[in-house]
Amino acid sequence: MIKVVVVDDSAFMRKAISTMLQKDPEIEVAAVARNGMEGLDMVRKHDPDVVTLDIEMPVMDGLTALKHIMMEMPRPVIMVSSLTTEGGEATLKAMEYGAVDFIPKQLSKVSLDIVKIEQELQSKVKTVVRNKGRLAGKARKSKPRVAREVSRIIQAKPKGKVIRDIVAVGVSTGGPPAVQKVLCELPRDFPASILIAQHMPGAFTGPFAKRLNEASFLSVKEAEDHDQLKPGWVYVAPGGKHLSLNPGTSRIELTVSTKPEEAIYKPSANVLLSSAANGLGHRTIGVILTGMGSDGLLGAKDLKAKRGLVLAQSEETCVVYGMPRAVIEEGLADQVVNIDDMAQAITNLLYQVSV
Repeated sequence: MIKVVVVDDSAFMRKAISTMLQKDPEIEVAAVARNGMEGLDMVRKHDPDVVTLDIEMPVMDGLTALKHIMMEMPRPVIMVSSLTTEGGEATLKAMEYGAVDFIPKQLSKVSLDIVKIEQELQSKVKTVVRNKGRLAGKARKSKPRVAREVSRIIQAKPKGKVIRDIVAVGVSTGGPPAVQKVLCELPRDFPASILIAQHMPGAFTGPFAKRLNEASFLSVKEAEDHDQLKPGWVYVAPGGKHLSLNPGTSRIELTVSTKPEEAIYKPSANVLLSSAANGLGHRTIGVILTGMGSDGLLGAKDLKAKRGLVLAQSEETCVVYGMPRAVIEEGLADQVVNIDDMAQAITNLLYQVSV
């Protein structure tokens, strides 16, 4: 039985989260708490497998409680986040401190999405428990550093001609710290454009792009319709929309759209990688990082069919080994790479090395 402690200052949220979790026969809510201080007491008392943690609370807020949990008794923590810009900024900070994922705070008894949120919450709890040992180790590490603090920024680039100039990244659970780590190790003169489909709500992708822009030497922005690709720039797909490439005769423009409407994830790694494959496959490196599910698998197939290359993050360095596993098990990954080596692997593949 998976034990969970639910920490939230809202009686409704405590009840809603507890009810949703306990509908799964594998999950038990061991205790609830009204603030971070009570939450720490409940975690010490019940030693849960997972904690759900609100951010804004009296007495002790969620970020402070999270720091204490990760210092004293590391374990998977899922944040309960309001879907606002401020909520996004706080959630990204929580993931730097060691939280593994988040769920939306806007729950309603009459919401048509309540069943979907219920299934997602149950799935997230069970998934992070399966990865508990790996996550606890990660939680003890310091938060991701910014580029000027990183000693391993790539200095020696391969000699030869740049033959690939597009990097398309698909990523989900555990993604923000992983993406920040990779970008912070790339140099100012990185000769390719990077496009990122990170599963994230619309209010979060703007703060995510801003955080990456401040942390790395590259120029990072939330993608807009008709943006023109430029080397050394990173384009983050807006939450709730898809990002795709629209190559012209002399330039490549980005398309930001809600279509295809039927896609499970918005943004979708499949949509991004498949669009890169069409007409630009041989110039593209697809990168599949940590995340639940198999988004990116179909796009990787399309990319490989058009002579693109695919990198997948290694199991031992993923928060959740779902998306990379799907690509690797289908035999689509040209290389399986630890997250510590991903920036160098990407850089190496951009060049046709002179012999």
